[in-house]
Amino acid sequence: MNTSQKGNVATAHILAALAATGKYVAIPFGDNQRYDLIVEDEQGKLLKVQCKTGRLVNGVIVFMVSSNRRKTKHQAGGWVSYQGQIDLFGVYCPQVEASYLVPVEDVKKSAASLRVEPPRNSQVKGIRWAATYQLGVVAQLGARINGIDEVVGSIPTGSIS
Repeated sequence: MNTSQKGNVATAHILAALAATGKYVAIPFGDNQRYDLIVEDEQGKLLKVQCKTGRLVNGVIVFMVSSNRRKTKHQAGGWVSYQGQIDLFGVYCPQVEASYLVPVEDVKKSAASLRVEPPRNSQVKGIRWAATYQLGVVAQLGARINGIDEVVGSIPTGSIS
């Protein structure tokens, strides 16, 4: 598959996972937007989602959080961050067949990782656990966006409006 096809597969999986949790999702019209999906949170706020394909490497899902812009007559080329342009990264990892929603504020400017397996050195500090962001496990989108980790259950009764 080429990169465009991989992106389409990731977007389809993330869209399906969001829909399965009862979220309202819109697809923006046109090409070359900085976001792939728009999702409505529990408060009715519309959030921009940039979809990415993650790769499983040594127990960690790795994904890019910037894009490579071609040099044009009016713009310099190079890597461009999504900071300030989107609200969430939707990440689909085919090796673990799971989708994740990661707030843009939770990642650095070039690449990010979500740990699936415990590290061999038993480190616990500074780890971004994949389970914290997994769609279908994280019941309330607004709680995740606002940094509230105490979300319980996976789609508990009454959590879907």
